[in-house]
This record gives sequence, structure tokens and C-alpha cells, in this order.
Amino acid sequence: MIALTAAEIADITHGRLDADPGIAPLSVVTDSRDAAPGSLYVAKPGEHADGHDFVAAAVSRGAVLVLAERPVTGPDGVNYPAVLVDDVVLAMGALASEAVHRIRLARSAAGDALTVIGITGSAGKTTTKDLLAGILTGQGATVAPQGSYNGEVGVPLTVFRADTQTRYLVIEMGATGIGHIRYLANMVKPDIGVVLGIGTAHAGEFGGVDNIARAKGELVEALAAGGTAVINLDDDRVAAMRSRTGASVLGFSAEGRPDATVRAMNPDTNAQGNPEFELVLPGGETGVHVSSRLIGAHHTVNLLAAAAAAHAAGVPGKDIAASLSTQSAASRWRMERTERADGVTVINDAYNANPESMRAALRTLADLGRGRRTWAVLGAMLELGPDSIREHTVVGTQVVRLNISRLVVVGREARALYVSAVQEGSWGDECVFAETAEDAYALLNAELQPGDLVLFKSSNSVGLRHLGDRIALPPQSTEPTDEGSELL
Repeated sequence: MIALTAAEIADITHGRLDADPGIAPLSVVTDSRDAAPGSLYVAKPGEHADGHDFVAAAVSRGAVLVLAERPVTGPDGVNYPAVLVDDVVLAMGALASEAVHRIRLARSAAGDALTVIGITGSAGKTTTKDLLAGILTGQGATVAPQGSYNGEVGVPLTVFRADTQTRYLVIEMGATGIGHIRYLANMVKPDIGVVLGIGTAHAGEFGGVDNIARAKGELVEALAAGGTAVINLDDDRVAAMRSRTGASVLGFSAEGRPDATVRAMNPDTNAQGNPEFELVLPGGETGVHVSSRLIGAHHTVNLLAAAAAAHAAGVPGKDIAASLSTQSAASRWRMERTERADGVTVINDAYNANPESMRAALRTLADLGRGRRTWAVLGAMLELGPDSIREHTVVGTQVVRLNISRLVVVGREARALYVSAVQEGSWGDECVFAETAEDAYALLNAELQPGDLVLFKSSNSVGLRHLGDRIALPPQSTEPTDEGSELL
């Protein structure tokens, strides 16, 4: 973390100082349980709890300063040391912006530069972020988000982990509305902006897919003339963003588009479902083989996006390919594969779900499951607005047409998926509706057999990732973490 005194924090946030001006926090936390000696505790009001109620707990763990919206008094009748602001989340953003600015100045003075890379898209942000961070770590000190820290709180928390030694800062950017990505981009001022794709997830919140594209394009609009926009030319809405930026454009394609300078030649998947291809990069660098350890052909897009961003950051092609060929999934519940001792294979991809990622996961299940009995355990795709029933119906039909052996639909919000599968011809015990995850667990526990392949997929808040953990691992080994919701 960049060193800031309480007086500087008050000045940057336009807050009122109610503490020793010389206090200099060593870290920033928003959860009192994470507080440690020297922490700045952000008393963030939340949907289910108010951080002001946990100030005493944070201070007891070592927090030396509080960023708060109102004074909090200790048992001795004295206010805890604080900087008081109107909005602690906006104050976090102001501090993060100042931190990035100071790191840039410090590195420039040392004859070096900080490279900030922003990543957005309707799906694949976290995987691409992990892949890119894996590449860049081999080139210099790299800071990237933990899990899916991609919103107005998560982005500042990522920035606060950086310091003057940081060479690369990777920022994942999610949104739930117009203007959100512009706010994040203005905060960190990325040098490279990556746009992966435009999907239908959260279309209800945005008011349609065109508004999602408008929001995602805010990233490339924020790039300076000397920056680089890395865009997916296989997605027409993303390709159209070329006209929305004054930065250089580096297009990538998994489908061999001739106008893409980063391409996958001869893309395929091996027997384990891992993508393989020859990586083509600008400057005539071709034939660099990538053999990924990720599962599913849909990850070719994420691999190419990471490769293009790394190339834009100056990483040699051979280093890019070598890193991509050694990395496995770094974040939980993203096509996470577990081989049980009894021969059952579990693929847990239930951190997030939208129509595009659901279809991709089901195709992977069908490809990997040739010669095996396959199970699709599916929950709702949330926040689809008026398209929800139609999109769930399409998925139910796809399950049948892919010849998935067994379908278990969990929860009433996904019932349209079950109904469409039945109407398509999946009858008897091929298709089962379970009211709760507990009902699904009992069914799976009783009927899974050695050699079965089972996929878990749903939106985050549905919670099927935890059902997947229960099926994949003994109870004592299940350690759910990373409880945050991924933004679009």
C-alpha cells in the first residue's frame, strides 16, 4: 500500500479529520475480521450489515484509523480515530485514484513505468485476469484482484495492494449499469483495455444487450491516445467499439478472422477437454504452440485475450505461450475439475452463469462425456429480465439435444429449464426437478456411479457451487471461500 497519513487521507477524500494527523495505515480492509495491526478500516454500509457496527471489533484487531460516515464512540466515551466522509465507497475510489497516480510518479522517477490493464466483458473476466496475471508475474511485480473483486469496492481494494515496486496492475471491471465502468476506468486510468464479449446476462438490469455494449465500451473510450484497446473481433458488438476509442486497437479472434492480428490457428481440444492451438501474434510471430490446462473450448477466447494484452504490455511471444501452457484455473468454481476416488468426475462451474457460459459448459460436458454417463446439475441464471423464461427454455432444449444422460434442475427460478427439457423428450428419470439443493444432494448421493461425469452450473447467489463441493469432496475438506458476487 502507498503510505498515506490520516491528514492526507482526509485531504484526498475531502473528509473531516478526527484523529492524530500523523497516523499512517499499512493496509485497508472492509471486513473487521480482516483487520490487522496498522489497518485502515472502511466502515462500509452494506445490504445486510453496517460496517459502523463493527468498528470496535476492527480496532480490537489492530485497526488504527477508520474511514466512516459518522463518528463511532468507544466504551470510554471517546470517538474512535477516524476520517469522516459523506460516502465511504466514493472516498475509497478517491484514495485508489491517488494511489495509482503516486505509483506512476514514483516509477517514472525511477526510469520505469507502471502498466495498468483493465478487463471487462459479460463472461470470462476472472479467468482472463488470472491468465494475464500469471503471464505478467514472470516479467515483474504484478498485482491482480483476488477472486472477482471487480466493482466500486473491489477495484480500490486491489489498488491498495500495489506499491511503488508494482510493475503491472491488472484490474477486473464489472458493472450493473451505464457509467460504472467509466467510473472505474477514470479511477485507475488503464493503459490497456480488454473487452471480451457482450452477453445477455444482467440484460434486465441494463435494459437490453445494446446497453450492455454501451457500458462495456466505456473502457475503450477511457483509454488515452497512447493506450491499446484489446478487443474480441468475433463479437460484432465488441468489434464495433473500434470507432469508440482514440487508442491503438489490437484485435483477437478464435475464429480466424483475417483482420485480427492475434489469432488461434488450428484450434482444438485434447482428450481431457483442454484447448490447444498455434498462437499468431503481430510482427510475424507465428507457430507458438499453446496447450492449455483449462477445460473447455470456450476458454480459447480468454487465452487469446490474455495473450493479446500481454503482447501489448511488451511480453515476448514465447514467454506468453509458455505461461499459458502451464496455468490451471486459479480461481475457484470456474470449470474446477475434481476426480473422486470412486471414479466420479465433478466439474464445478457454478460461480456464475449466463446463457452463453451455460451453453459453453454444456458443450464441454457433452464433449468430455463421450462413453460416460453425464449429469447436468443446473440452477437459475439470474437477472435476465423479460428474457429469463426464453433463455432457460433454450438451455433445457440444448441439454436434450446434446444427449446429456441426466438433468437435475434445482430451484423454482430454473423450472422453465426443466419444463423445456421434458417437452423436448427427456422423460422418466432422465430429467428431475429438485426444489432445493438438499433434495438434489440426496438424489446425487444415492445415484451417482463410478465413471459418471457431473457438471454444476448456476448463478452465484443460487449457491450450487457449494452443492458441487459437497459432491466432489468429503465434508471436512469443503472450504467455501470467495463469497463475493461477480458483477457483469
